[in-house]
Amino acid sequence: MDGQRERGDRAPQGRWHGPPWWNRRVDEERRPRWPWASTALVTAFVLVGSNFAAHVQEGERAGLDPLARALLFVTGAALLWRLRYPVPVVFGTAVATLVYLGAGYPYGPVLLAVAVACFSAVVAGHREAAWAAMGILWAGHALMAHWLYRWLPPAGDSAASWGQELGIAAWVVAVAALSELARARREQWARERAERARAARRRADEERLRIARELHDVLAHSISVINVQAGVGLALLDTDPEQARTALTTIKDQSKEALGEVRQVLDTLRTPGDAPRAPAPGLDRLPELVEQAASAGLTVEVEGEPPRLSPGTDLAAFRIVQEALTNVVRHSGSRHARVRLARDGSTLRLRVDDDGPATGADAGGSGNGLAGMRERAAALGGTIEAGPRPDGGFRVLAALPVDVGHTAQAKDTTQAKGDDR
Repeated sequence: MDGQRERGDRAPQGRWHGPPWWNRRVDEERRPRWPWASTALVTAFVLVGSNFAAHVQEGERAGLDPLARALLFVTGAALLWRLRYPVPVVFGTAVATLVYLGAGYPYGPVLLAVAVACFSAVVAGHREAAWAAMGILWAGHALMAHWLYRWLPPAGDSAASWGQELGIAAWVVAVAALSELARARREQWARERAERARAARRRADEERLRIARELHDVLAHSISVINVQAGVGLALLDTDPEQARTALTTIKDQSKEALGEVRQVLDTLRTPGDAPRAPAPGLDRLPELVEQAASAGLTVEVEGEPPRLSPGTDLAAFRIVQEALTNVVRHSGSRHARVRLARDGSTLRLRVDDDGPATGADAGGSGNGLAGMRERAAALGGTIEAGPRPDGGFRVLAALPVDVGHTAQAKDTTQAKGDDR
């Protein structure tokens, strides 16, 4: 087993695990497909078009013999490998074309195969190789047309004009330029696709975190109240059945409310585009939250009136108070908490204090609940400070924007600029 684990650790990242035949199948799927149709079309066009070119240039260039047809076929058929081996193909087609033209065969569609090979090489990212192959083609043709023509067929041929050479050079530059343009467009499309994929992943991550926060806040608060009431009910079941009945009623009501809120969160998963069936909770439900905390044995004093808030800030403020009171119930020895609300300009100041002492190993402010508070505040452009007070106890201090419309818009703009960079 240890040897298998060591071999598994040395396996390359990103590779599929499984039998060898499966890995070979995955590798084949990742490799480019064979361009049969386009290769056959180009090869047929080169062969047929060269026949017409031979008739037009009869008497000026050598006729097409079996060697010429073989060169034409090889030049076109080599394009079948252009997606997998673009560099050898572009050099191979350039050399085969030089041999064809050096043998005195007519000009014509044979140059199309070189253009296609150059295009594929540039798009694949082998720009230097494509430019070098096209440069070799032009330099070789110039050498044959102005110096080696004396010893090359057809017999009695004269030097080509420099105007013709300029035309061929312009054709070479045009092919390379079009290839570069296609490469640039393809890279732009790839960047746009990658950006859309990153944006989709970012939205999915944000939605996942939002749902995780909602579920945590709902379940942590409700289960904490249910746990306290269950303990009260068990302790008073024999001595005070009426008080035990009250505890069980609280458990029933709290579990019903928790199920309703969880069902609302799950409904947004099934139908993300639909509006929620029930309004999101806000600070208008603060008295209800205080009553639930009282049923768990916690006395809560509220100072100040909640100002008019945007829906996002209202929900975040409610969840922060809910999580803070839940933490007092679960992690504090104090049975008394204070909630203070105040508006400071365009900022809501929200403070939750308890007198401690802290109980439990996870009472230091590093749990998922406080992380969720910080995420909620950061999403709105606000801040959260949470930690022990100098005189004992624990304090949660939140600063949230009253109106998140402008804040969210500014944040989206900043984030978009960061994505562009």
